[in-house]
Parts: sequence; structure tokens; C-alpha cells
Amino acid sequence: MLPRVLHAEDGKDLTHRIHSKSSLLKFVKYFGPLLILAAVFFIFGARYFDAQVLKLQATRSNFFPCIKLETNDLNRLIKPPSILSHNMSDAELFWAASFVPQVKKYPFKRVAKVAFMFLTRGPLPLSPLWEKFFKGNEALYSIYIHSLPSYEASYPKHSVFYKRQIPSQVLFDFQKINLKIQFSLLFIILPVAEWGRMSMCDAERRLLANALLDISNEWFVLISESCIPLYNFSITYNFLKRSKHSFMGSFDDRSPYGRGRYNPGMAPFISMDQWRKGSQWFEVDRRLAVYIVQDTKYYAVFKELCKPPCYVDEHYFPTMLHIETPNLISNRSLTSVDWSRGGAHPATFGKNDITEEFLRRIHNDLDCVDDGERSLECVLFARKFSPSTLQPLMNFAPALLGIR
Repeated sequence: MLPRVLHAEDGKDLTHRIHSKSSLLKFVKYFGPLLILAAVFFIFGARYFDAQVLKLQATRSNFFPCIKLETNDLNRLIKPPSILSHNMSDAELFWAASFVPQVKKYPFKRVAKVAFMFLTRGPLPLSPLWEKFFKGNEALYSIYIHSLPSYEASYPKHSVFYKRQIPSQVLFDFQKINLKIQFSLLFIILPVAEWGRMSMCDAERRLLANALLDISNEWFVLISESCIPLYNFSITYNFLKRSKHSFMGSFDDRSPYGRGRYNPGMAPFISMDQWRKGSQWFEVDRRLAVYIVQDTKYYAVFKELCKPPCYVDEHYFPTMLHIETPNLISNRSLTSVDWSRGGAHPATFGKNDITEEFLRRIHNDLDCVDDGERSLECVLFARKFSPSTLQPLMNFAPALLGIR
């Protein structure tokens, strides 16, 4: 075999390859660690980035508050509003609240709740007692407060009353407004709520309508800031649950304060024999709550023809339900009041009135029949209790009211 003879060109090529290899080794020597570090950073950085993307997707509502993803599942229809404030007019609110499912069987596990509707001018001075009443039963109740628009509630975040105020309308007390301003207000169309007038029933219907937006609310109780519970929550809830009737006071008062308030112009919609009177404070089930909210027929009659000395809040609901759904109401209220002291308003109890004997008398003095059987709980609530009664009521609550 003949040895290979190197030409000049081969020598140049070999020299070039040796030089290139030497340059590559130098490059690797100086930049190799950086390349390795960059590769490691790329691999682990990519994994970290993927993890952050997944985490971001899981908590996207916290990072993008302006983006609201709508769901198309059943929760969109049955989940109650998390915020009670809204900008709906009464007409829009009543329309939204009047929807009734035609399929009676619920396609989900529904836990029936009691809607406690507080109709008040301002604060709830007896709220500590109610806090004890509600404690431990969070899944079984809802709270709604209708107060003067000028009142700003300051309940702490842990309170059951925190942010439970519903939108209310402008309220005026004309007796406390300058005469010149009164004449000015006559030319401004503003809803004015006064006790005994239709605007008071508007507030009650507004409470019902807001509570109806939560499909889990089954029973609706109207109470004032001067009301107290007479039993613990379990007794109250079970009483409402087993009752076959709603509790709306409705009776035929033949005195000047009953039939004497009837306006013949109400015929043929309402006759004298159909005219009824009852307490403003009621408890109704969901069916009757919807009926009250959706009514336009009787509303128009009472708004036009029932004005002082005809007091709408004592006649509108009792008369309407007596005519339309007499078999669904018990014709009595669940709220006890004391008229024994005389006057246009029931007695207001003070600190010195609250004794053990007094509270026992409220429980035991009444005798009533519900659904054909004698009931041990004739009333579940009582009024009117002044703010000064709070401390003695708190002292008696565990033993006499069963509220701990």
C-alpha cells in the first residue's frame, strides 16, 4: 500500500480544522457554564411558568376583578344575591320577584329558610337579643332591613345585620318640614312613606320582593325594631314549618274604626261585607308573598280610596287575602301587642315592665287553635319594647325565652 502524499491544499485544510477545533474548545471552556446555567434556567423556568399559569387560572377572579365569567348552570338561577343593593325600580323589582316555577318539585336539595324582614326607621336597639336568637342557625334564615334612606347602618362585619339593608325610597315627615319647603315638595314627585298610608305598604311589599329573590326563602315574617322573639329559633322555625296556614290578622270590625272606614266607592271590587281589619305585622308563606307583590287590582283601589282616617296598613292585605285566599290564612297575627292601656297605639314597655311574671304572662295568657288543634305557641313575637328593656331581656332570655 502506497503512503498518502499530502498536497499543499491538504495541509491548509488540516491546519484550518485544527484551528477551528481549538476555537470551539476555547468557546466551550469560557462559555460552557453559562450555557449549562441557561439551559437549567430554561427548563425549570418553563415549569415554574406553567405552574403560575395554572395558579392564575384558578384565582383569576382575584386578579381580574373587571372580568365576570357567567355560568350557565342551575346555580345562576337559585343562588341568592350576595349583595342586597341594586338599582331596580319598584316596578322592576316586583316583576322580578313574581316569577314562580311551574314545576313543583325542586331539582336540587332545597333547605327552606325564614326571611326576617325588619321594618324600621333607623337602628335596631334590641339587635343583641336577636343576635343570640339567630346564632347557630345560619342556614335556616335570611335577614332584610328597610329603614330611612338617610340612615347609615354601622353594624360590625361579624353581625348578622351587616349589609342587610335593602334599597328604600325617600321618606319625609311633613310635620317636621318648614311650611315653605312643604309647598315646594308638592311639585316634586317623590315617594313619601307615612304610617297608615299606601307608602307604608309599599315598603312592606319591597321587603317581600327582595326576600323573594332568594328562592330558598319559604316563610316571610314582618317585624319592627321594637319586636322581640318569645321562643328560641328552633321552636319558631318548627312552628312555621308545620303550620298549614299563613298568619295574617283579618277580622270584621263593625265599629267606626273598622267598617266605619269603608269607602262605598270601592264597590264592586270590595263590598262592605268583605271589608276586613288586621294587624300590620304578619307571617306569610311564599305563595302568599308572591300574591301580595304581584297585586295591582286591590292596590289601585286602596291607593285611591283609603286615606286617613282609613289606614291602609290595617286593611289592604287583610281585606285582599280574605277575598282571594281565605282558606290560606289563620286570621290572626303571631305578634303580641298590648292595647289595655288605651289610646291610638299599643303600649310601649320600659325597663321596669320586664319581670319574670310579665314574660310568663305573654306566653300563657293566650289561648288559640291552629289547624284544628290547640296550639301552645299562640304568638312567636311581641312588641313594643323600648331600648331600655334590652338588658333585663338579655338577663331573662336563657331561662324564660330559651335563648342562650
